[in-house]
Amino acid sequence: MKKSQIAPHTPVLLNEVIKGLEGVKEGVFVDCTVGYAGHSSKILEKYPKLQLIGIDRDDEALEFSAKRLEPFTNRVKLLKGRFSEQLKEIDFSSVTALLADFGVSSLQLDKRERGFNFDSPTLDMRMDQSSNFSAYDVVNSYSQEMLEEIFKDYGETKEHKRVAKAIIEERKKKPIESSKELSSIIQKHTRIKGKIHPATLYFQAIRIEVNRELEEIKDLLNLLEEKQPKGAIIALITFHSLEDRLVKQRFRKWSKSCICPADSIRCSCGNNNNIGKELNRKPIIATTEEIACNLRSRSAKLRLFRFND
Repeated sequence: MKKSQIAPHTPVLLNEVIKGLEGVKEGVFVDCTVGYAGHSSKILEKYPKLQLIGIDRDDEALEFSAKRLEPFTNRVKLLKGRFSEQLKEIDFSSVTALLADFGVSSLQLDKRERGFNFDSPTLDMRMDQSSNFSAYDVVNSYSQEMLEEIFKDYGETKEHKRVAKAIIEERKKKPIESSKELSSIIQKHTRIKGKIHPATLYFQAIRIEVNRELEEIKDLLNLLEEKQPKGAIIALITFHSLEDRLVKQRFRKWSKSCICPADSIRCSCGNNNNIGKELNRKPIIATTEEIACNLRSRSAKLRLFRFND
């Protein structure tokens, strides 16, 4: 790969994803979060009969992926937008595998102008730069109650009320215009100690709100439940408990054969209601070696599910 095409993002659990798709030999592979094609390029290389539909809402990522995937041009179709919307236009009859990596890319995190970073001079956090709704809008226009709610629900923070109040008080003086400024406010009003940055969970909550991240996951799971692509393997990578809980609960539901009430004396539902099975009961996590090379992989969890044929 040319120097100009060196990926600015390291795909997590790459070997584990490739191994998880071993049962897939041909058909259409959908990468809902193609990003910089880290997973997709290796999967296309490993499985030469697979066709790729790659989706992303980040123009910069799609432009890079188009170049990186040039060796597989006749097997690749890239789509711009939210995967929850783009998937509605896809014919699932030929889909044999689907991957979604719900993490924020390293480039998005590291590029200070994108506003994901604690020291960013902007307050942005949009995965889709064409969107007209950003972290600035959340921080400067949401009521105290709304801020408390997203910090509690999406960040699972304990000091959500104190931080929300502090933000309201600060923006009375002037708008909060940068992630650096927001990070400083949060640090002053939290008691969090240890390795994790005090603003981490609050930034996570705002980012989830801006990009509708949990709604996207729910929409994806609902669509898969509706389509039930025959024999398809679904590989979903999550990075925090809110995401993992959604995936785990839905995979468990899909795997359940008996749907009788818990207090039933005997099964009367036919005990054949599962639409597939979990391929790993416990999530697959990164190896010590991978974490040493890519610290961001330490919170990644991979869950695999296969629909019935």
